[in-house]
Amino acid sequence: MNFIEGGICAVKGVRAAGIKTGKMGLAVIQAEGNAAGVYTRNKVIAAPLVVTREHIAGTGKLAAIIVNSGNANAFTGDQGIASARKMASLVSSNLDLDEELIGVASTGVVGRQLNLAWIEETLPQVTDVLSDTSEASMQAARAIMTTDTVPKEVAIEMESGFRIAGIAKGSGMIEPNMGTMLAFVYTDAVVPSDTLSSCLRESVDRSFNMLVVDGDTSTNDMVLVTATGRSGITPDTYDFRKGLEFVLTQLAKMIAIDGEGATKLIESKVTGAVTEEDARLVAKAIVRSPLVKSAIFGEDPNWGRVIVAAGYSGADMDQEKISLSFSAGTEVVELVKDGKVVRNDEEALSQLKSIMACNEIFIITDLGMGHANATAWGCDLTYDYVRINAEYTT
Repeated sequence: MNFIEGGICAVKGVRAAGIKTGKMGLAVIQAEGNAAGVYTRNKVIAAPLVVTREHIAGTGKLAAIIVNSGNANAFTGDQGIASARKMASLVSSNLDLDEELIGVASTGVVGRQLNLAWIEETLPQVTDVLSDTSEASMQAARAIMTTDTVPKEVAIEMESGFRIAGIAKGSGMIEPNMGTMLAFVYTDAVVPSDTLSSCLRESVDRSFNMLVVDGDTSTNDMVLVTATGRSGITPDTYDFRKGLEFVLTQLAKMIAIDGEGATKLIESKVTGAVTEEDARLVAKAIVRSPLVKSAIFGEDPNWGRVIVAAGYSGADMDQEKISLSFSAGTEVVELVKDGKVVRNDEEALSQLKSIMACNEIFIITDLGMGHANATAWGCDLTYDYVRINAEYTT
């Protein structure tokens, strides 16, 4: 596979546009084909997810998606559902599409009714300029941002010639199970809806569901994938899933490094677990730990916090078998081997401190119990995270 330019508009059959005005944004992506979605596991489910899930369940397809930022349309009762349906209806009218083929997404403040008048007034400014340019993809990616500091998009071409691309938003309220994050992914491969659904679930489980910024699961998390089929290529399912997982993992890492107030990306790799679930539990416990995240922000070589997080993760483990090392990609410092501290001298701690000063920190934990592994991504916990969330609505 190779990275390509153009974002989601690099995929044949995709047009997009977006507008961002202060905290308010509106994006439309038009692309018709088989579709599938994965949604938040929060028991409080935002109105747009209810409507989108209903539409995809009924048709197995999408023709367009409308996304607004600045208001989550969550915990808004019957009026919120009506507003989400109205958003779908507006796109249907503007683009002459079946309303049941419209996906709806929202992100922003919870508990406030949507400003439908602004959406209705602004929508023609978006739909009138839909295009398949790289600039259009970037406009859509910017329009869906809230506390994000950078837009997030990635596009690849597989060796057989089909393309997969996606845009995402997410910076805080992130522990996708899923977690506020949205992602819209497109491929020009020919893929049936049921295959899209199974591949999406597996790929999300190994990418977005291994992402932690702050441990909060949003009401609005949603990942949608649409296959336009415009390449005419019907890929091997394994090949398609491999490409999809790669795209989602790239977007997940972009969200992690853009975590609210974040300065560093943390990758937690766990090996030697009895089961993959055990590996996942340990990997996520490490990147979720406020103490680990704070230590990395402060470049404090307090590596024992990682051992503590592994111990309370709920995974099957034996403290006499665990090994731990830190890396910045090339430089590696091994601290624990088979349950014994092998380095804790000033030189080792100084080396660990220098690793923590890097933009990307890799924590490698070997449980020494089996052959399963997993990787999770997160970011450091900074003063700015508190400031951003203390001032979110003001």
